[in-house]
Amino acid sequence: MNYVTSKIIKRMDNFKVRGDSQAKQMKVLLPLSLGVSSISLLHVLDQQLHIQRKRTSRTGYELHVLFVDHSSIDEQTSGVRYLNLVEEMYPSNTYSAVPLEDVFTYLNSSDSLHWSSSGIPDEHLNLPTSSSNTERFKSFLASLPSVTSKTDLINILRTRIVVEFAKEKGCDYITWGDSTTRLAEKTLSETAKGRGYSLPWQTADGPSPHGVTFNFPMRDLLRKEITTYATLTDPPLTSLIVKQSISRPVSASSKDTTIDDLMSQYFHSVEENFPSVVANVVRTSSRLEAPHRYTASTTTSSCNICGLPMDDDAQGLHGWGGDQESVSVQPAEQCPEAAQSTKACYGCARSILRREDFV
Repeated sequence: MNYVTSKIIKRMDNFKVRGDSQAKQMKVLLPLSLGVSSISLLHVLDQQLHIQRKRTSRTGYELHVLFVDHSSIDEQTSGVRYLNLVEEMYPSNTYSAVPLEDVFTYLNSSDSLHWSSSGIPDEHLNLPTSSSNTERFKSFLASLPSVTSKTDLINILRTRIVVEFAKEKGCDYITWGDSTTRLAEKTLSETAKGRGYSLPWQTADGPSPHGVTFNFPMRDLLRKEITTYATLTDPPLTSLIVKQSISRPVSASSKDTTIDDLMSQYFHSVEENFPSVVANVVRTSSRLEAPHRYTASTTTSSCNICGLPMDDDAQGLHGWGGDQESVSVQPAEQCPEAAQSTKACYGCARSILRREDFV
């Protein structure tokens, strides 16, 4: 119990109550997936805020909890009902629920989210403008070429919604509930998808290209340790957990198997017998640094799908083949497809476009 709590609180050292009572209170957004990690993180943070109020009559930060509802595409995830239970157990925080299909609302209102300028062929998106957001979103998912693409885009759009919501509410930080195991999965899966250059932002604490600082207070904890912790609290947190860890075997040859499924299965088995391997993957990725050209003020382009920065001359499938450092670009007049994909990075272009678009 104390081991898990101390690991998280140590990572939240910047959120202590400061001596200056007139200082602006920080706002922290916690995306809640209703999985064991995010529920456990909420439990620890709520305890931290309770102790701060008891000792100083104020807190070091304001916690806003956001749940992105997937029920429109997965009827088995009745998350809003469980969110109500979470709110009853931890009533001191602010809670919001946003349907995943509301991404189209953000697409219309945000300067950084535009399908129209992404370079994705309209006939492949198949988005009837007169339909509801739910229908349009289902139509969009149906247009994607594979199960891996669907999972990838759902994860990307969920992150974009969380980021835009954080900006809308004036949040200074987004505190993700990713465990060591989850960060190791993400390290390999994002690399396989063509976004390895983004790991410094996706797995480490610090400023992100989205304009909000990311924080990973559970990065030193294995998923199995968090799962055990959730059963030992009083009361146990198991009644609030909907999203369970994937432990069923998956076939690498199945067309319904995603890259994320394979990584989840692999690290589920590795952390049982070789936990140090999982920790080493995360420690290695934490040593990576974002290329200076992506952090300097001269950066001018970003992917209109995932929002990550990219070179002006290295966009889409024909701009580069995964090599961020050495780019060979064909002129647009020689390769019309290159011009067509000029607003999508390599990873997103592979997820969105069908095979015949880039062979």
